[in-house]
Amino acid sequence: FIHQIPRSRIIESNGSRSSRTLSPPHELLTRVPQIPNHAANENPVTVLLFILAAAHRLRRFLLLLRRRRRRRAVSPPLRAGRPAPRPCARRRRDQEAEPPARRSPRPTAPSPVDAATSPDPCSLPVPNPDESSIAPPPASTTPPDHPPSPQSRQLLPSCESPIAQCGFVVAVIEPSHRRRLPLRPPAISPPPQSRRSPSRRHQTTATYNCLLAGYARALGRLADARHLFDRIPTPDAVSYNTLLSCHFASGDADGARRLFASMPVRDVVSWNTMVSGLSKSGAVEEAKAVFLAMPVRNSVSWNAMVSGFACSRDMSAAEEWFRNAPEKGDAVLWTAMVSGYMDIGNVVKAIEYFEAMPVRNLVSWNAVVAGYVKNSHADDALRLFRTMVREANVQPNASTLSSVLLGCSNLSALGFGKQIHQWCMKLPLSRNLTVGTSLVSMYCKCGDLSSACKLFGEMHTRDVVAWNAMISGYAQHGDGKEAINLFERMKDEGVEPNWITFVAVLTACIHTGLCDFGIRCFEGMQELYGIEPRVDHYSCMVDLLCRAGKLERAVDLIRSMPFEPHPSAYGTLLAACRVYKNLEFAELAAGKLIEKDPQSAGAYVQLANIYAGANQWDDVSRVRRWMKDNAVVKTPGYSWIEIKGVMHEFRSNDRLHPQLYLIHEKLGQLAERMKAMGYVPDLDFVLHDVDETLKVQMLMRHSEKLAISFGLISTAPGMTLRIFKNLRVCGDCHNAAKVISKIEDREIILRDTTRFHHFRGGHCSCGDYW
Repeated sequence: FIHQIPRSRIIESNGSRSSRTLSPPHELLTRVPQIPNHAANENPVTVLLFILAAAHRLRRFLLLLRRRRRRRAVSPPLRAGRPAPRPCARRRRDQEAEPPARRSPRPTAPSPVDAATSPDPCSLPVPNPDESSIAPPPASTTPPDHPPSPQSRQLLPSCESPIAQCGFVVAVIEPSHRRRLPLRPPAISPPPQSRRSPSRRHQTTATYNCLLAGYARALGRLADARHLFDRIPTPDAVSYNTLLSCHFASGDADGARRLFASMPVRDVVSWNTMVSGLSKSGAVEEAKAVFLAMPVRNSVSWNAMVSGFACSRDMSAAEEWFRNAPEKGDAVLWTAMVSGYMDIGNVVKAIEYFEAMPVRNLVSWNAVVAGYVKNSHADDALRLFRTMVREANVQPNASTLSSVLLGCSNLSALGFGKQIHQWCMKLPLSRNLTVGTSLVSMYCKCGDLSSACKLFGEMHTRDVVAWNAMISGYAQHGDGKEAINLFERMKDEGVEPNWITFVAVLTACIHTGLCDFGIRCFEGMQELYGIEPRVDHYSCMVDLLCRAGKLERAVDLIRSMPFEPHPSAYGTLLAACRVYKNLEFAELAAGKLIEKDPQSAGAYVQLANIYAGANQWDDVSRVRRWMKDNAVVKTPGYSWIEIKGVMHEFRSNDRLHPQLYLIHEKLGQLAERMKAMGYVPDLDFVLHDVDETLKVQMLMRHSEKLAISFGLISTAPGMTLRIFKNLRVCGDCHNAAKVISKIEDREIILRDTTRFHHFRGGHCSCGDYW
């Protein structure tokens, strides 16, 4: 049992094991562990371990003593500069009995010159790799005045020995030392230039091709890709095809044409790259000519042509090429048709192709989900996503989740968005930048600003899109100062803002009333960052000036735009004219809107409301007849609220909800308590010529009040209510929400088409500036 104990392990006095180097023999007995009294009394196993450790140390001590006695039998060579020890009596008698010829003279210390020229056993010469034969090892490594012993002669390798034939050099030392130096393998020299591997050139070209592929995926690196291509010693077809993709990715179609014409060798990938690149660039007819000139075509060629016609919205030609395609089992071909019909808004036709697909992949599902969201069918997008995950067992990617989260934002489905967030935490997509940015945007648009801030702070990497999402979130919720602080922090961290960043900053100035700061940002956008103002920036500036009451300056800015003003600029001016009761500019803005889009109901309704606010009922009737003659249908206003994952929608004077009786009962109780707190209905927001009693009743049946009342009776006390409306909230509902938040001691978040209103304790986050 003692022999089985590892020799490199000793047991300390506390019972733990540690690896140590064994001490010399004279120290072993002095370090035998002592058994503590408490260990002997408490644990017999510990006592046994201590006894075994002591026995092991004693055995090692006896072995070392035996080895030393054996070494003394053979006298070792004396070191230079050290006096010889006095031999014992027995050894003196043996030396006197030996003949004088066998005695070796006492060595003397070598001189510095001899020490420099004598070989060092630790630095023996290594064979020269350039020599064709292996040099024999030195005859002896012992000093000249000490000939080797018979034992050492037996250890010397000869040229015929296997060790010498393998090229190893062995350092031979007197056996009394019992020490050997490590064997040194010969150095491996590089192959001569004439023997260069034939695959060296192909490996270098492949490395350059990998770098070119990286430049092709990075936008705006065409110059770097071209410089790298010029350094390739012998570019192959892959090199030319990759550079061709770089040209199309950077929007340089002319450069791609010149490169394609100068290519020494063209394969089918080269032709397909030209067809696909020209189709995406809008040159479908030229792509068709290249396709017809192809010597060999495959399924990728047909897919590129069908995708090109679908991207150009020529679905009739796309259907014709789809029918002529030789292979109908390719999922890419069917997905191109689905995406094309979704882009033109023909959802029914797109679903027909999707259901007829023989094989579906992840891209096919993503095309339908994104198409649903794009065409305002967000509820169908969420339903299809459930089917995709549960029944089809398809693993979504970042693009899928981005589309689904956008659908949650459009529906204000905060509960479903939270479920997707929890599901993402179980996948590697939780750290994806695109998914994280989509989650931040979803939380902001669904009214949960605190969760968006927390998630934004936990993001490991943030690009300009993530910063823009958070700045826009603060702007939509009316926290303009925090949005501006975040904008300054973004610049301090070295992130370059883009044109969307300034749209978000100007929006924050709009909802906070920071007119002067917004004007400075608009003027410094081009001077400091070289960003040309777009139509979105001009629309924001018009809105900023209109909310500040500077209608004349807003009209001058509209007239001085370097391009045709967007209809939103006139819509903003028309809404401001209702607040400031300016009929002149209202008629100007309404006329421009009706001129651009005669079927737009917003211009008629806003103008009729302005006339109604001025008690000009004849003009109101004239506008309504005008709407009837042009067959304009007014978009009905409605509000909705999510309770336990179910959307409840309310319209003005709603009569369809199953709990309508309880809702009206709660509204009656609120009306009495609101009246006691000084609430007076604002009859100016009733756009019908009826008596005041009916006007008060019509105001209490607005969709916002119905949704708030239903939320109060359907949730626990103290819970936050989130109400959403498809139109701008009316002034009377805004005042009523402030009073209700104080009566019920709740936070009410109300989102309309422009911003979020946070009602707490009788106050709104907008400060009545909206």
